[in-house]
Amino acid sequence: MSNHFILMVEDHFELAATICEFLEEHGYIIDHARTLDAARHLLKNQHYHLLLLDINLPDGSGYDLCDWLRNEQDLDLPVLMLTARDTLDDKLKGFASGTDDYLVKPFDFNELVMRIRALIKRSLGEVSNSKLQIHDLILDSSTQTVSRAGQNLDLPPIQFKLLKILMRHSPKVISKQEIMMELWGDEEPESDALRSHIYNLRKVVDKPFAQKLIHTVSGVGLKIALES
Repeated sequence: MSNHFILMVEDHFELAATICEFLEEHGYIIDHARTLDAARHLLKNQHYHLLLLDINLPDGSGYDLCDWLRNEQDLDLPVLMLTARDTLDDKLKGFASGTDDYLVKPFDFNELVMRIRALIKRSLGEVSNSKLQIHDLILDSSTQTVSRAGQNLDLPPIQFKLLKILMRHSPKVISKQEIMMELWGDEEPESDALRSHIYNLRKVVDKPFAQKLIHTVSGVGLKIALES
């Protein structure tokens, strides 16, 4: 038995029931939502190992749920889209919104299980390597903690997410526009919100320490790295 929890978002009841029955026979524990609103509620209150996501839903698009998952909730939950849409543009839109894999209906159920296994295995492998480290700065996504030189740093959620974005891209420079997109998606932040968060992040991460890690590259963006 796998004991892995899956949320399936699918408005076609008979298809959902058939998939649920097949996956439960393979040891998966399935929750089913028929709308985006129900899916958001479950994702906020339950832990899942994978999301099976249809695109056409009664109250919106699966793309919107995937974008919400990545940009507003900052969840690395694997997403497998199940859809009748099979054009290249549809697939590119799915991957752009944050999906990990794409399976076109009708599909073979055994292939579905193989894809699910691969995505969960990859995800669990990434969880075991959830620490990001730059010099003496360590961010641990599994415990939502940050430390530098052995000293725990207290960061509010938005600055934790900002630091994670910078560390994930290190040593590359990331533009402020890209940072804003990852932090807030299409929602317009308050004026100078990013500048304020960067300033406060520097006060915690850099100011108490001898070596500066967060650098502004004029006219380009930000990066985090140890420079001599």
